Amino acid sequence: MAKYIVVTGGVLSGIGKGIAVATIGKLLSTNYKVIVIKCDGYLNVDPGTMNPIEHGEVFVLDDGAEVDMDFGHYERFIGINCKANWNITSGKIFQEVLNNERKGDYLGKTVQVIPHITNQIKNTIYELVREEEAEIVLVEIGGTVGDIESAWFIEAVRQMKEEIGHEDLINAHLTYIPVLNTTEDQKTKPAQNDLALLREKGINPDIVIGRSVELLTEKTKKKLALRSNLDVHDIISGKDISTVYEIPIVFESEGVLEIIYDKLMKKKSKYDYFQEKNKVGEQMARFKQLVENIKHPSKEVTIAICGKYTGLKDSYASIIEALIHAGANLNVKVNIRWIETTDFEEGKLNIKEGLKNVHGIIVPGGFGSRGIEGKIDVIKYAREKNVPYLGLCYGMQLAVIEFARNVCGMINANSTEVDPDTKFPVVLLLPSQKEVYKKGGTMRLGGQDILIKEGTKAYEIFQTDLIRRRFRHRYEVNPEYTKRLVNKGLVFSGKASGEDIMQILELPSHKFFMATQFHPELTSRLEEPSELFLEFVKCCLK
Repeated sequence: MAKYIVVTGGVLSGIGKGIAVATIGKLLSTNYKVIVIKCDGYLNVDPGTMNPIEHGEVFVLDDGAEVDMDFGHYERFIGINCKANWNITSGKIFQEVLNNERKGDYLGKTVQVIPHITNQIKNTIYELVREEEAEIVLVEIGGTVGDIESAWFIEAVRQMKEEIGHEDLINAHLTYIPVLNTTEDQKTKPAQNDLALLREKGINPDIVIGRSVELLTEKTKKKLALRSNLDVHDIISGKDISTVYEIPIVFESEGVLEIIYDKLMKKKSKYDYFQEKNKVGEQMARFKQLVENIKHPSKEVTIAICGKYTGLKDSYASIIEALIHAGANLNVKVNIRWIETTDFEEGKLNIKEGLKNVHGIIVPGGFGSRGIEGKIDVIKYAREKNVPYLGLCYGMQLAVIEFARNVCGMINANSTEVDPDTKFPVVLLLPSQKEVYKKGGTMRLGGQDILIKEGTKAYEIFQTDLIRRRFRHRYEVNPEYTKRLVNKGLVFSGKASGEDIMQILELPSHKFFMATQFHPELTSRLEEPSELFLEFVKCCLK
């Protein structure tokens, strides 16, 4: 019988439910098979067509699903590969219910939110749990309690608790405890109102996590316990910290494992609990050392991320995390300098000044024409000044365009995405994309095999001739131009297995000049950092 932990949040959006879920999952995954299900209220079928500035990064799973960025936290913390159907959106649920109605599955009944939408949510979750044979199921409800678009998910999990039983499903609620500068006192009124609203929805939490700038005081915990009919030890602190990777350490010290054990594992003995807790402690030892490296690094480097979604840093969440992972394993702090490349194009910023004292440059993925000439100028600067460069997806395509223009003499070479009539289409639409007209879920997505050429920098980094990484793109390097590019010194050190699609490029004469069509940041984890990011940061240190 699977055990369920449903996590909700209130008062504010973005207070860290995803991190809380990932943290609980990390602590439990040492002893149990854990899966995570995310329920999102938006009517989009998935976030693949959403602007990153509005929704944050689109995270891509190995099976090709475009999902919410919280899945990045789940994978990085728990060490699992999530799956497409673990992401449940209102759009998916409504679509399924409407399809069923069109087929006559409801026998002519009036279709309503209750019971049809709520039943579809429950059945979807139950089926996933059966398929995965999970021992612990973490369910995150997106948004905040009281949002209209999450109401059916809240009602569904309320029903689930009655169906499954209180010993097999518990509710954890993350709330916010502000501190006023004038009094320096933790104010619980917003959280008390939040908990009252949750109880109005029929859910009494089993654990309350109070997000605040400091550890919760005993006085604060007593107030929250009284409001939620809990013991004081069921209230834990979600303290603001310098790195999210410290949160598992905080939760462990606050006794979250003991609370979960008391409420979900009542049939197990205290001996079992201590055995499992000791195993968690052993698994956490290296993790804690890496966290210490993040907090107290011995060196620093500055890396410029040159993109066009810099208005919301969450647009590049996985890149930020991959740099943190590399830095922690090298005991170095990676300072990020954000550069909006449209500023170069519009003359608001000079490249030499913008990249002054930068030790490395990243040009990340993206779409469209806005900001690309600024990115090409950045790549030219990195190549000519011997500054370590890492291009990701679009950053690889633009590196090819820059090289074609400035080394191979192909004046105004471009991608057909930007200029369909370019004389030198060194980047063009993948053949498989030519008949595609729908935007959602139709790119070349997910995990693909990559053949690594021996004797190259890529082979030196990966130490193997075959790797698997994740992709999200429609365009590729035009194979008709690869010979001309290679003759001028560009090396394509990785290509698709069974296809003539270039996946990695490098310049052997350069300190570090590499670019990939895949997204190495999507598979980077604190204890297993991306090899490319690790080598890139090493070169930046030099």
